[in-house]
Amino acid sequence: MRIDAHQHFWKYDPIRHGWIDESMQKIRKDFLPKDLDKQLAKNGINGSIAVQVDENEAENDFLLKLAEENEFIKGIVGWIDLKSPKAEERMLHWKKYNKMKGFRCIMQGKPDELYLKNDLFISQVKKLASYEFTYDLLVYHVQLPSLIRFVEKLPDNKMILDHLGKPDIKNKQLKTWKENIKILAQHPGIYCKLSGLVTEANHNNWNYDDLMPYLEIASEAFGVDRICFGSDWPVCLVAGSYTEVVGVIEQFSSQLNKDEKEKLFGANTMKFYNLY
Repeated sequence: MRIDAHQHFWKYDPIRHGWIDESMQKIRKDFLPKDLDKQLAKNGINGSIAVQVDENEAENDFLLKLAEENEFIKGIVGWIDLKSPKAEERMLHWKKYNKMKGFRCIMQGKPDELYLKNDLFISQVKKLASYEFTYDLLVYHVQLPSLIRFVEKLPDNKMILDHLGKPDIKNKQLKTWKENIKILAQHPGIYCKLSGLVTEANHNNWNYDDLMPYLEIASEAFGVDRICFGSDWPVCLVAGSYTEVVGVIEQFSSQLNKDEKEKLFGANTMKFYNLY
């Protein structure tokens, strides 16, 4: 089974989705399962993981309802307030829903003190392991040193790095990111999504050769058992079509054998998010 490990849905609201700025005009509209279903079928993808966008629990209800109505949505990465002393109560509540696989908070671009150096937040993330919930790591490349120290405090958690830690592909910055990725990958519980690359490149002028070094470094660091294809649809549309994004990973995976390619395109995602 081929699974897209990272995609989003939303009913566009210019206030709530203020992060969709002028450079992202293409995605200032609704994106719902009927829009993605066609792209999955066209590209031979059997299912997807829907990842939170809004930071409220209404987002969980929204995504779970879509998952009930659309069999191809295999799992949900939702949101709970992991800076709250009552976070464990919410873990208990959401554990009732089989498709709720884990959680994510928008750590990218936020001060370290808010998440990565927040003792209460760290203690609550640690509790996710007891409930077999995963945690998606969303940071910019400049935050990777702090992320490394963060994950060192979470030896038992299953975590996955979104978008390779958002390297600066546009400016071809590689050295420092590579050093940090190699250190981060030493944590045995961390997987990596090969996702979100086209949006970190030059939106109007990227090619496969711009992305390939980052794919190779991440794949070598994490190994073939801990990398997952993700589209980051519909955010990817600001720089490339769904088919183009799949094509990048297809081209990269041409160097892999059949079993390794199956791991990258679905088996690893199924194992990480416990989709069996």
